[in-house]
Amino acid sequence: MSRTVPTRPTETRSVARAYADGDLPEFFRLSPADLPGLAERATFRPDVDRAALVAALRAYHAALGTLDRPLEVQLERLLVPNSAVVVTGQQAGVLGGPAYSVHKGASAALLARELDRDDAPVLGVYWVASQDHDADEVAGTTLLDYSEVLHRLHLDLPQGVPVGRIPWTPGYTRQVHDLLAQFDTPAERRDAVRALLDWAMQGHSYADVFARLLHRLLGPTAARPDGLIVLDPLFPDLARLMAPALRRELTDPLESSRRIEVAAAALEARGFTPQLRRAPGATNLFLEEDGGQRVLLRFAGRTFDADGRSVTRAELDALLDAHPDCLTPAAGLRPAIQDALLPTLAFVVGPGEIAYGAQLREVYALHGLQQPLLWPRLSVTWLESNVDRLLGRFGVTAAAFQADPERALGEALARERGAGAASAERLTELRDLFARLAADLGALDPTLEGAAARTSTRTLLSVARLQDLSVRALARAENDRTRQLSRLKLHLLPAGTPQEREMNFLTYVLKHGHDPVRQLLSQAAGGSVTLRLE
Repeated sequence: MSRTVPTRPTETRSVARAYADGDLPEFFRLSPADLPGLAERATFRPDVDRAALVAALRAYHAALGTLDRPLEVQLERLLVPNSAVVVTGQQAGVLGGPAYSVHKGASAALLARELDRDDAPVLGVYWVASQDHDADEVAGTTLLDYSEVLHRLHLDLPQGVPVGRIPWTPGYTRQVHDLLAQFDTPAERRDAVRALLDWAMQGHSYADVFARLLHRLLGPTAARPDGLIVLDPLFPDLARLMAPALRRELTDPLESSRRIEVAAAALEARGFTPQLRRAPGATNLFLEEDGGQRVLLRFAGRTFDADGRSVTRAELDALLDAHPDCLTPAAGLRPAIQDALLPTLAFVVGPGEIAYGAQLREVYALHGLQQPLLWPRLSVTWLESNVDRLLGRFGVTAAAFQADPERALGEALARERGAGAASAERLTELRDLFARLAADLGALDPTLEGAAARTSTRTLLSVARLQDLSVRALARAENDRTRQLSRLKLHLLPAGTPQEREMNFLTYVLKHGHDPVRQLLSQAAGGSVTLRLE
């Protein structure tokens, strides 16, 4: 009778980790190690019409209500012939979305500051993903107040519509005001954030509110002249500048998809799981229908199909002439379209975007562009004083807790109580004992040494599993008594998600004023940091 031997699932190789190690030169033109050379350039991207770009950005910010003197100074620097940008972007989440949306913006501003020179300006740009139509991704956010009450804001957004087309309504404003009224924090902090949001919520669209908030948090000011320039690709003047690249895509609408699939196969051959796949006939273009729905274009050799409706190339060309903002790129094309518009020196991205980027080098080449440096964004964990004290009491780091909260806390409790049976040292002692035993048995009978080693491996795995169960039981018992595990999870793993991917950045502004922004803009442009808030 045969029996099934359980196997451990194979670990998925991380493209982002391999990229950081410089192990994927065939997929990326540059690696983070190439950063120092970026500042040395005599000319850069003469194909970009900087005057037209600046005029479009000026018109956009005038319409947004954010065109002021500090921004004008930044735009004037963009007119310099060899100017460049460090760009990042994110979906337009409610109240700014998860904290990493702000962290990415800070990374771009910090990297631009590092590369900037008087004779070769580098500016930070934030691409507001207003074309995105995934309402579920942007409709909700989480905040945690001083009483450790978790507040969840969720707005009812229409499905399938680009967020840049969704009007900001008085009902949304009331929901924000209701949340602020319930949020436990000093009155002066609440009033300051309410004033900030009341100003931001004067934006016409959902994306406008996000852009105005990011501008106020990270944009240029007299005290911070090198702040971020926000950009909305749906703004007509900016969309018009991207029309030539979209028209170029239409000339061979399946070639970019083919190149993405070729890269996917090459990644699979290296043991990676591709993040982008294109089905047969799927282009990298979306068409915005009359009803506002954004639908993927498919191509069958002569005509395009938009959710069952036939569309000709001539109709799409006419649409690009009249309404260039109605034809928008999918994820596999968006970076190349972005960098056809902008003189991009570096693109600040998260791990998922790096995985995408591994498949896009030849899409850039298709459009006559070179893929810029992909710079891994700054990752931040915020530690408020109560959390800092609690972690300190147990001798646990925030990173260790986020990786495995029950094990981290349980091991700390075992150390505190002198429970040596659960320690790594005790397992090492046992491993050494088995090694000596196997050697001694082998000396008596060489045929026994292999069997002894196999017995050792099985036993050590069983003991390690028992140790793991014991420390987790310790953590649960402590939590039943003190709720400390639950408290730490609330701050560091809200909803079971790493803090910066769930918690809204305004959580910390509401409780700590300007200090989170000040600290954020005092960091290096990349890496992982833990920042303490008093």
